[in-house]
Amino acid sequence: MVVFAGQGDPRRSMALLWRTPGSPEARTGPGPKPALNVDEIVDAAIEVADRDGMAGLSMRAVGERFGRTAMALYTYVPNKAELLDLMYDRAHAELPTEYAPEPGWRATLSAWAGDLWEFYLRHPWVLQVSQARPVLGPNEYVVLETLLRILYRTGLDAKTLRRTVGTLFHFVRGIAQTATEARHAKVATGMSDEDWWYARSALLAQVAPDFAERFPTVTRMEGDQGFQLDDETVPYLEQESRETFKFGLAVLLDGIESAMARSA
Repeated sequence: MVVFAGQGDPRRSMALLWRTPGSPEARTGPGPKPALNVDEIVDAAIEVADRDGMAGLSMRAVGERFGRTAMALYTYVPNKAELLDLMYDRAHAELPTEYAPEPGWRATLSAWAGDLWEFYLRHPWVLQVSQARPVLGPNEYVVLETLLRILYRTGLDAKTLRRTVGTLFHFVRGIAQTATEARHAKVATGMSDEDWWYARSALLAQVAPDFAERFPTVTRMEGDQGFQLDDETVPYLEQESRETFKFGLAVLLDGIESAMARSA
């Protein structure tokens, strides 16, 4: 399920995101204090999405957390499209914004990537918001600003940094998506990873008795224990994702070091 951000009215959405004059959250003046505010509603919506996923997110579900109807929320957030933009941006506010430079850019970048990885695992619904249409909210820019401050310590030129930013985000996001989908698969299908793999892999010998001849390199890798995981107690795909994340990040950092050497 892919969701595209920025589906609401542009002026209204951007005003809400940035709390500019005219947005419901920015209004001040005489009269009774509103019973709710935008931040409370967005926080409640994030809790709903964390618990029930994007499929369970609705204005009614959020309103129920306050004992209100969906209509009562429209005074603060015009519709679900704007709510999604606000949720996506506000969730990113929990990511760290400061990293000490002393360990060096490589250790700092590893810490940043690890924090982003854990963020995606805490909020898997964020991964369903397509990157084709960025939200353009303040916290989304803070995340970019934080990463660029780290990368500028490498001394690489701006174009190389832009491509590095894209590579890092796609790398972390892609592997985290596999890990979160592996977690969700058991809930959605009622079958564990182990049961699913054993039920099908056990049939390969029957449906493909010539498997070793057709796929000799795959068979060789299995014989060399290439598919053996470091921790067999963790569900297969989740552990595979963790190992791939750790190894792949090291490869990316090596590539950045190589680019720095060429630049120098």
